[in-house]
Amino acid sequence: MGALDGLKIADFSWVGAGPRATKDLADNGATVIKIESRKRLDLGRRSPPFAGDPNDHDGSAFFAQTNTSKQSVTINLSDPRGVDVARQLVAWADVVVENFGPGFMDRIGLGYDELRRIRPDIILASVSVAGKTGPMAGFRGYGNSAAAHSGHAWLSGWPESEPHMPPLAYGDVVAPMFATVAILAALEYRARTGEGQHLDISQIEPMVHVIADLYAEDQPAKPGNDDAQFILHGVFPTAGEDQWIAIAVETDAQAAALAQVLGLAAADADAVAAATATQDKHDLAARLAAQGIAAAPVLDGREVLENPDLAAGGHYVSLDHPVLGRSQMPAPPYRFDRTPAGLFRAPLLGEHNEEVFVNMLGLSREEVMELGREGVLA
Repeated sequence: MGALDGLKIADFSWVGAGPRATKDLADNGATVIKIESRKRLDLGRRSPPFAGDPNDHDGSAFFAQTNTSKQSVTINLSDPRGVDVARQLVAWADVVVENFGPGFMDRIGLGYDELRRIRPDIILASVSVAGKTGPMAGFRGYGNSAAAHSGHAWLSGWPESEPHMPPLAYGDVVAPMFATVAILAALEYRARTGEGQHLDISQIEPMVHVIADLYAEDQPAKPGNDDAQFILHGVFPTAGEDQWIAIAVETDAQAAALAQVLGLAAADADAVAAATATQDKHDLAARLAAQGIAAAPVLDGREVLENPDLAAGGHYVSLDHPVLGRSQMPAPPYRFDRTPAGLFRAPLLGEHNEEVFVNMLGLSREEVMELGREGVLA
């Protein structure tokens, strides 16, 4: 039994910002019905890397990782009959999640006021780049737009260099964590009062939130890998091509210990770099850690995936997928001793149409087949 067994979510979200939040809920037992459409394919299904054919909408590893433990149905929301079916899912759900562009849900007749008419205590979680209210309401963009607006781009990169965009849509990663907390808080509020509410989650604000302390300075500078609070703080070369170790030295005692391990008179950055360049990063990290020095080998993507420590901790779950095959999927990064998470593979597009429309909502098989032929459930 998962911690959220019995929680029902109609998930209209797509790409990353919404689906990452509903993944957290699904992995912990919530029933998440992902509403998709062949007419407007989730961009997450088009995102690399792919297993084989990049045109196979079921072959995206990005989608598979972002949508574990969910069910998929196809509804054409541009057809009023499709919206009628979606309303039935709203009536079933405890929570609705969406991250469409400004005004889309209202235009198709599924805005918050309409959702409340369908189910008065519904919780609607809306995720967007800049929120639904305030001067920037309606701003269109992606996660990297949030990186620019939040200051992340300005603080990234080397000192005296131009702003550097994060290598991924970081807002799509940070905002879902706040969305999950907001949804759980709204569920607690409803349990006490019987009232639902509309949750407005932006990407820019969570990204400001996680670096707000840096802006206590009048004009924060790009630190690169340095940290003004440490004697030594950075990454240093080790034996092998493009191999590195991260070292942080905070006290004089740690600096002396580092110098002793490396056989140096003093632990200045250049001398440390020369001394580490001939050593194995894993062995050196272990020896430094034994002396109370914060050090870790810098792992590339393959090393992270094959990390025996993560494997031993149960971080990866091996799941069979019809297109990707046997795949390692990251489990939730926490452990419940009474209600452990239970992952199952991400759904194929429209895989659960009959299970949801017929068995759950009570439509006849004939009606579902006819609506499918007419492009309504597509």
